[in-house]
Amino acid sequence: MPVLSAIIITKNESANIAECLDSVAFCDERVVVDSGSADDTVRIAEGKGARVSFHAFEGFGRQLNHALSLAQGDWILLVDADERISPALAAEIQQAVRVGASDGYAMPRSSWFCGRRMRHSGWYPDYVPRLFKRGRVRWSDDLVHARPICEGPVTRLSQPIIHFPVWQIEDALRRMDSYSTAGAQMMFDKGRRVWFVTGILRGAYSFFRTYVLRAGFLDGREGLLLAVLNAEGTYYRYMKLWHMNRSRQE
Repeated sequence: MPVLSAIIITKNESANIAECLDSVAFCDERVVVDSGSADDTVRIAEGKGARVSFHAFEGFGRQLNHALSLAQGDWILLVDADERISPALAAEIQQAVRVGASDGYAMPRSSWFCGRRMRHSGWYPDYVPRLFKRGRVRWSDDLVHARPICEGPVTRLSQPIIHFPVWQIEDALRRMDSYSTAGAQMMFDKGRRVWFVTGILRGAYSFFRTYVLRAGFLDGREGLLLAVLNAEGTYYRYMKLWHMNRSRQE
């Protein structure tokens, strides 16, 4: 049976890491790369038997590639701390590893937002590639939303990852501020320039896409709230970029 390694990157994930690690207990090894948690994340992870390493955060892509370099398995399973692998998905993953028909596998992700399972809004099925043969994958160096680059074919599994990214609105606001700053910095580093009105237009379209084109209205009040938050995140990303460009000119 090929060896399967789970890799997880963390910072201040004490509320999530125990259940996450329990859900990947079927893996042969669990590697946690922490970037300086101030809470009990490291203690909890070590108590669960994970191999924990510190690595200063330089962006999600570089963090994931560092975690990949520490894993010793023939197969690599990436799991975020706020995700859970169900028993049904675990069985499907083990079967995929045994057969090895593809170099990578994507799986649908079922996400919860403020206590509601989102079935629309672009949040489901949201296929994410997470299982790879060792030596066939690396992650892009993007500061946020790093992409796995697999050298071979990637096929789909049927069972979903369970995802709990937002329990409270405050969680969404913190993520929005952090991700919009990182997204603006990425565009700035690539020389992207925008007009002041760009943020307004992009934010408005983000709301329309989430709530109308992606049927967010079928997700009830949470669908409306998510559409508004997506619009705000997009607006702030482009306005931060606009401000960075203006500051460079001064």
